[in-house]
Amino acid sequence: MRTGSKIITLDNGYHLWTSTQGEGDIHLLALHGGPGGNHEYWEDAADQLKKQGLNVQVTMYDQLGSLYSDQPDYDDPEIAAKYLTYEYFLDEVDEVRDKLGLDNCYLIGQSWGGLLAQEYAVKYGQHLKGTIISSMVDDTDDYIASINRRRQEIFPQTEIDFMRECEENNDYDNKRYQEDVQILNINFLDRRQPCKLYHIKRIGGLPVYHAFQGDNEFVVTGKLKDWHFRKYLKEIKMPTLLTFGEEDTMPLETARIMQKEIPNSRLVTTPNAGHHHMVDNPDVYYKHVADFIREVEAGTFKGE
Repeated sequence: MRTGSKIITLDNGYHLWTSTQGEGDIHLLALHGGPGGNHEYWEDAADQLKKQGLNVQVTMYDQLGSLYSDQPDYDDPEIAAKYLTYEYFLDEVDEVRDKLGLDNCYLIGQSWGGLLAQEYAVKYGQHLKGTIISSMVDDTDDYIASINRRRQEIFPQTEIDFMRECEENNDYDNKRYQEDVQILNINFLDRRQPCKLYHIKRIGGLPVYHAFQGDNEFVVTGKLKDWHFRKYLKEIKMPTLLTFGEEDTMPLETARIMQKEIPNSRLVTTPNAGHHHMVDNPDVYYKHVADFIREVEAGTFKGE
């Protein structure tokens, strides 16, 4: 598969930006988080895997409404109703895979991308050799409980009460509130500072993010609050790697439940790393990914 950037046209007429890096016969399709995030933390994935002695072609793309891809007018209720759905983004993954000619490949999804990876493995698993679920649990209730605990680890109760008051009043632009969110980000999302993912201006796909998540990673007010997938995990039949940061916003106790529910799966963790553990500690993160792919390729992978 030719490396470099490529714009693909979806059947719905929208355009998505894609990029393929690396070499070899092993193909990895990478899904970003957010939702409304972008591909950037996958930009060095092929190089990082090569450092681990494994040649992999890594294909990443910006989902609809994200960075370099088309930005629909989500203010139009008909467009929002059609494209701000789990079903749309899941089927988008398969259309991207098909249009790029990928089959019998690996799928890696970070955060929201890990949600899509779980659903894709159930609905379209015939196209996958293996699945890598990165920093995403199978039940939003567990995530919400975890981020509330994370606040308690950092702030006194008075500050937690202040944040909740802002959230109840929809006062997310409050300067003190946003400063608190940034403290949480540094502790549990991007521990490696300065974070190379920060920009002068916020460039995320905010309409998509707000529709599913809310204002920030530590409050869930959108559609994600009702996402529950545990009963489907047994339908994930291919080899599966679960990878989490040890200081993740996502709870490790839930990851352990997922490992038991997914028939052929393994759980690994990355020390001194938060939610974006591929950035915080790439040597450990990509060793886990490379070892997984190597074992699946050799037919020696065994879940725990």
